[in-house]
Amino acid sequence: MHVWRPPSWWVVAALMFTSCAPYFLRRRTSAAFVLSLGAIFAAGALTIQIRGSSSHGPPIFAGGEQVLVTAHVIAEGELQQDGPRSWRQRVDVETENVEPGSRSWDMRVGVRLSVYSQETCDRPTMSLLQYGQRIKFPASLIAPRNFRNPGAFDYVGYLCNKGISAAASTKYNSLEVLPGFSGSRIEQWRARIHRSIIARIHMLWPEQAAGLMDAIVIGEDTFIERSTRVDFQRSGTYHVLVVSGMNVSILALFTLWFLRRIGSGWFLQVCAPLH
Repeated sequence: MHVWRPPSWWVVAALMFTSCAPYFLRRRTSAAFVLSLGAIFAAGALTIQIRGSSSHGPPIFAGGEQVLVTAHVIAEGELQQDGPRSWRQRVDVETENVEPGSRSWDMRVGVRLSVYSQETCDRPTMSLLQYGQRIKFPASLIAPRNFRNPGAFDYVGYLCNKGISAAASTKYNSLEVLPGFSGSRIEQWRARIHRSIIARIHMLWPEQAAGLMDAIVIGEDTFIERSTRVDFQRSGTYHVLVVSGMNVSILALFTLWFLRRIGSGWFLQVCAPLH
């Protein structure tokens, strides 16, 4: 990588650009604009380098052997029907202990877990795993992979940004719910709001449309069909489904408020020649 520099260089550059931009804000608006872009570039370069250096998974991925995992839920999922009397839910968990054979490792690893259940009737008996619940389950931890076609969505990087470096699946009847709660009460409150928003969306739209609305509005892709998910990933547009429109709206609102506070006239004057 020819543009690689020590992370401290990018930190210093971002601080210098950020501190100099306000000085030129009222004097030379074009210079302030260029310095702001330089600060954004330096921050982006630092983020890319940090993400690239932390994408290595733990050594238990190498063999693919089945291990006994003790973990707690950090992101909830939803019950979905895969077929007749077949149900699944996908949750994100953080491991507390991993037992490969007779050994035992205390480690913190983010895992995207799929839980499957084969029922004897049309109604699911599988309970929804909620934030903070502690669970124990047997599974093989594997490293996630990207599609290799050019321009495809960086699924591995997306999971890495969420703290997820492994994927696993297990049967619901092999999963044991442990006593205790692990996590933040504030995050538990946020998870409940998230779940209520999903319920309201599914009341307003048909099932297939509701799945897309979940993804576009709050970045929840649980209800998107597998074929639709693969099509978006192969076309390189999967970010449309995983980037929360609500978060983008909040960011845009804050940006507009900030520009108004500092006086956005200079920004419009600089950007006008670009149109």
